[in-house]
Amino acid sequence: MAKQGNLIVGLDIGTTKICAIVGEVTEEGIDVVGIGTHPSKGLRKGVVINIDSTVNSIRKAVEEAELMAGCQITKVFAGIAGGHIKGFNSHGVIAVKDGEVSEHDIRRVIDAAKAVAIPLDREVIHVIPQEFIVDDQGGILDPLGMSGVRLEAKVHIVTGAVTSAQNIIRSANRAGLDVEDIVLQQLASSEATLSPDEKELGVALVDIGGGTTDIAVFHGGSLKHTAVLAVGGNNITSDIAVGLRTPMVEAEKIKRKYGCALTSQIQNEETIEVPCVGGRKPRVLSRKILGEIIEPRVQEIFELVQHELVQAGYDGLIASGVVLTGGAVIMDGVPELAEQVFNLPVRRGTPRGIGGLVDVVNSPMYATGVGLVLYGSRQQGTEGRFRVGEKNLFAKVVKVFKRWVEEFF
Repeated sequence: MAKQGNLIVGLDIGTTKICAIVGEVTEEGIDVVGIGTHPSKGLRKGVVINIDSTVNSIRKAVEEAELMAGCQITKVFAGIAGGHIKGFNSHGVIAVKDGEVSEHDIRRVIDAAKAVAIPLDREVIHVIPQEFIVDDQGGILDPLGMSGVRLEAKVHIVTGAVTSAQNIIRSANRAGLDVEDIVLQQLASSEATLSPDEKELGVALVDIGGGTTDIAVFHGGSLKHTAVLAVGGNNITSDIAVGLRTPMVEAEKIKRKYGCALTSQIQNEETIEVPCVGGRKPRVLSRKILGEIIEPRVQEIFELVQHELVQAGYDGLIASGVVLTGGAVIMDGVPELAEQVFNLPVRRGTPRGIGGLVDVVNSPMYATGVGLVLYGSRQQGTEGRFRVGEKNLFAKVVKVFKRWVEEFF
């Protein structure tokens, strides 16, 4: 049985599934010792729309993970997504008091960078340092102890709707869990799927979930851009249900078993059996018909991602290509279609840098859950700079802001 104090739990609250992953901190790193999944009933496009259904799904997933890991789960790192998520870059400048950059100076310059007007209905989720500039010398990741008179900071600020974040926390609390931190889902996925070399050279992470497509762009080792598109795998399932005149549940099964995003990869003689609505007899159709339904929708998603990258001005900075993750990218032909749209190298992103039940979580659909565990272990490893166990994250704004500032220092 794993030691309770060495456990970190990631709770991926998604549109199609709730996933709880238990990681044990060892001398070698993180071992996955438990996993639980349950269909998600109370979310739409990443946002909680029914708390009771969400709480029930969380409980079922957590119970399954507890059974596998042989432990009791009380604290989790929860992921957040949805169309309400907005990310933007900011810049702050201060004068260094004693000629040498101290931790207090770093906090001051971060405060200056995040001193931007944010609507009352929005909350800061992350303040992520990109780089520091000391007396016009840029590209500095840690300026502590450096000599200078002027310190600048470039940061990426992620905000979300207060109510959406509160509903995630409330759902977890009603399921008997304390939320140690809320983490942007694509940021968590990047922890599990991207290598340091990719982040340095420039990479775009595209996490296609059930309700949303989450984008994160890294360059020079730091996060440059985040975005959330309100389209995902459920749109593909809906197209299949309408196009083949079959129930949504059956359409989802057909997508997972026979789905292919590139019709040129499908043989002419391949067929599928399609259940009908109203008790009619199943029909046998060519698999190419299914591909002709799926391909335009997947291509549309990639074109929306490409448009977002061009609009943000980062399309020319992702030299190492695009990494696809999330449950929808398991389908055949998805990376090949993405290469045609982006004209860049593309690969599927599966969790890496872990031990234990590697074979069980070796799928893009578990990238966010594993990433939440890795994120949590990195944060807890920052002695004195990370606070956990805050039951009400939104009760004391000053404390929360201080914790967000200290999150990466």
